[in-house]
Amino acid sequence: MTTARGLVVVAEDDPAVTSLLRLYLTRDGFGVDTYGDGAAALQAVLTRRPVALVLDVGLPGLDGIEVCRRLRASGDRTPVLFVTARDDEVDRVLGLELGADDYVTKPFSPRELVARVHAVLRRTAPADDDRLVLGGVEVDVAGRRVWADGAEVHLTALEFDLLAYLMRRPGRVLQREELLASVWGYGSAAGTRTVDVHVAQVRAKLGPGAPIRTVRGVGYAADVSAR
Repeated sequence: MTTARGLVVVAEDDPAVTSLLRLYLTRDGFGVDTYGDGAAALQAVLTRRPVALVLDVGLPGLDGIEVCRRLRASGDRTPVLFVTARDDEVDRVLGLELGADDYVTKPFSPRELVARVHAVLRRTAPADDDRLVLGGVEVDVAGRRVWADGAEVHLTALEFDLLAYLMRRPGRVLQREELLASVWGYGSAAGTRTVDVHVAQVRAKLGPGAPIRTVRGVGYAADVSAR
């Protein structure tokens, strides 16, 4: 079932959590499809094209990490919000490295999760119709597309937002805490290591001409001297 806000796929094997998420997401105007295993959820995302995927890490069979890995490998950019019973930085960083857009740990407030879904959708919605150019990197903000030296580069939603935020402020040194608050939108839910992981991933995808400069002990800046 879809509604005005679009369809959210929930992949969760705990019936109580599933029912709660369905209740709150439906109440907020989303359509909700639920699945108890990773393989079914993966197929649903590829065929149903939801606006977001709420994905439990500990799914039976195909776990959430592998579902996200396969989605991103296929080129699918559906926003992914991981849910897990584990509060381990290694798990969190791995999920973000695979292209997850957010991460919540059980137990959580269903209202918080719905708010996180909205935050992810705001980040992935079309922005102002403009283009940002720095060195060999060009960003189409409205189309959410990126090119490096003329070749299109595929970024996750958060990677795109991070790059665009930096490129809108060329030369300005931005602290990790500011980037967390402005790009992620919830400074207390993630650590500065999250910013470092995403910057590294953006640089790797953009290649040698990546216009991001590290300012040791402070943060990052869009490098105006980038070729």
